[in-house]
Amino acid sequence: MPLTLDSDTRRALKKQAHHLKPIVQTGAAGLSKPVLAEIDRALTDHELVKIKLAVDGRDARRAEIDTVCTNLEAACVQQIGRTATIYRPRPDDG
Repeated sequence: MPLTLDSDTRRALKKQAHHLKPIVQTGAAGLSKPVLAEIDRALTDHELVKIKLAVDGRDARRAEIDTVCTNLEAACVQQIGRTATIYRPRPDDG
């Protein structure tokens, strides 16, 4: 289930993400299991990451972002063209 963000949190995360460069890029094969695993690792390490999507078409990019957010329990902060900013808080260590 994807994470939902309120508008204030989304705005603050957009500010934090402004200077970030994409960490993960999808390839010609699209959103494969290794790519999802790399996005998962990046979210665990950084909480807030940018990913670059290689698919053509706005609807296809939106579908890939939705898949990432659903599978990794994350939220899309923003999407600009082929670049999406994804957020998932680090789990509490107890």
